[in-house]
Amino acid sequence: MKSWNDWGSTASGGGHRWGGRPRALSGPAPYSWTVELDALGIGGHEEVLYRRLIEGGPATAEELRALCLVPGESLAGVLAALVASGLAAREGESFRAAPPELALRSLLVRRRSELGRAENAMAELTELFRTAATGSVRDLVEVVTGVEGVRQRFHQVQSSASSSVHAFVRADPQVVPAAENPAEEEALGRGVQYSIVLERAVLEAPGALASVEESVAAGEEVRTVDRLPLRMVIADRTTALVPLASEGEPGAVVVHQSGLLDALLALFHQTWERAVPVVNEPVGEGELDGRIVALLLQGYGDQSISGQLAVSPRTVQRRIRSLMDQAGVSTRVQLGYWLGQRD
Repeated sequence: MKSWNDWGSTASGGGHRWGGRPRALSGPAPYSWTVELDALGIGGHEEVLYRRLIEGGPATAEELRALCLVPGESLAGVLAALVASGLAAREGESFRAAPPELALRSLLVRRRSELGRAENAMAELTELFRTAATGSVRDLVEVVTGVEGVRQRFHQVQSSASSSVHAFVRADPQVVPAAENPAEEEALGRGVQYSIVLERAVLEAPGALASVEESVAAGEEVRTVDRLPLRMVIADRTTALVPLASEGEPGAVVVHQSGLLDALLALFHQTWERAVPVVNEPVGEGELDGRIVALLLQGYGDQSISGQLAVSPRTVQRRIRSLMDQAGVSTRVQLGYWLGQRD
């Protein structure tokens, strides 16, 4: 969830997207098509013209220029790129699209081969990195210093995850504020499962519960405890990032597969078992009463509940009193027992 991140943020680039369907070769048209072949190294202008040639058939450069599909000064270069990549062939003054099942499959096979070589290079560089370390300890732990260094590793650990991320989030951020976490959103989009334990104080901040509810709705599992011993994030049970001392120069350690990582995973799971799930669905007859009950059962006091729900403490007390009257009890302990029995 965007609100639980107290490690840092990075800026991510974007690309142009065009929506709509190709039109017949009949007159000027705006830039209006979705770019979907960039992963094969085909630029937006190239894809626009390729789609045009597929649907409209062969066309001369002047006919394509009249459609205003790409800037006029770029047209010759784009057509040359189509021919060079095998997506089009020149026939006299006209250009004809190559069959997609042949031209695109060729590019796809080539790109897969390139990715395979890149993966092998990554494995080789990883081994070189560890071999170059001074001693066996460096194979297990990498020390990162400085705000930017920690922020970078924080996002890299999440971006490398393919199945799971486990995290401890404390209420006293140190390195950077908890404004953004684009790596988390991107990982969730890939289907990575997030399991997060928050300190209770994190939820006491105004609006924090609403942010947690959004994260739970997005598929994250979020639980809370009174106090956490440290903050950390673990990706795929193979790599962990843990901050160093709370004072002095900001820093963290990246822990690779080892007994130390096993200990961190055991600590997480022990804490997870005793943590309380954060309730994001109202419980009870009315929405306000349901939210009050949910927070009450998680141990929050009147002041914290009023801050989370943006109502006065007097309103919270009045609604709890009404619930106690409905239950026919005289203490909040009895009310909690009654609610537990009812659910």
